[in-house]
Amino acid sequence: MNEGAKILVVDDTPLNVKMLADLLTFKGYQVSTAASGAEGLAKVESEHPDLVLLDVMMPGMNGYEVCQTIRANPAHGILPVVMVTALDPGQERIKGIEAGADDFLTKPINQPELLARVKSLLRIKELYDTVQSQAKELDAFNKTLSQRVDEQVTQLERLGRLKRFFSPQIADSIVTGGDELLKPHRREISVVFLDLRGFTAFTESAEPEEVMRVLRDYHGLIGPVVVKYNGTLEHFAGDGVMIFFNDPVQIEMPIAQSMRMALDLRDNFAPLREGWRKRGHDLNLGVGIAHGYATLGAIGFEGRWDYAAIGSVTNLSARLCAEAKGGQIVTNEKTLNMAELQVDSEPLGEFNLKGFARPVAAFNVLGFRQ
Repeated sequence: MNEGAKILVVDDTPLNVKMLADLLTFKGYQVSTAASGAEGLAKVESEHPDLVLLDVMMPGMNGYEVCQTIRANPAHGILPVVMVTALDPGQERIKGIEAGADDFLTKPINQPELLARVKSLLRIKELYDTVQSQAKELDAFNKTLSQRVDEQVTQLERLGRLKRFFSPQIADSIVTGGDELLKPHRREISVVFLDLRGFTAFTESAEPEEVMRVLRDYHGLIGPVVVKYNGTLEHFAGDGVMIFFNDPVQIEMPIAQSMRMALDLRDNFAPLREGWRKRGHDLNLGVGIAHGYATLGAIGFEGRWDYAAIGSVTNLSARLCAEAKGGQIVTNEKTLNMAELQVDSEPLGEFNLKGFARPVAAFNVLGFRQ
């Protein structure tokens, strides 16, 4: 543990200095020497030893005075100092303790005792140094903790605000620095388009407050279900809502997931529809689902950005939704055939859809086979 530690030997007798230096060097320590108290103090300041072997009887400053001077500097408060004396051990020990010494050796020096005491004191100092280092690290950590907590709170607040305008997946990507996901990219997605049958006629006769109430109920039903199935809410405009799967977070079975969400919405829509019916509103849910490639990313301008999916797959989903009767989940043949699970469906024939040159074979999704 203490190999390579620096030891300063302070003694005015060259023979003693050589004997101690040779022994300690042989044991792997780095040894420096001083022939007087003043020289020893200078080396304590310049070389920062790990332990000092200090002779008591020296001309000029004796060992007690040197030890007192060392202890007067708070920076050396834990520096081990071992007093070496040929005088009466009992009397010298008291003086040494008063001066601030940590241990004592009596001349002639017993080498095993010397090495044992040096090793013990260096171990204590090393442990102290470790504690001091950890204390400094803890202090630095505490100084930055408040700042980091404030930053995290700000990030959470920002995420909360973003989730009011974006789907959770997009909000998380923005907050965590996922800017690459927001750049235009091409990916295969499943798109679900929803709107209400009879909504246009309803808005023509209903008061604006009642229209807003219906939309709040409608969006309040959709939101939790979209989050439950990890869908990305692309936009909602009145009763028209578009959701897609497999971006920005990729999922294993996007078509099956989109159909599960649509079936869940259809089943949970029934009580809402019944409540509206009792208030005289004849509204029902239509759903369109399509799967294909689209270009996705952030569109807009500084201060106002949306996350959009652009491509024929989004148009196909919207057109199929427009053809759906109340309670129907309409998809095309290609999407139905690509569904990862067995799906019960019924054919609806071919639709001539705006923007598509050929008729599109359509099917009503009834549910998944058990």
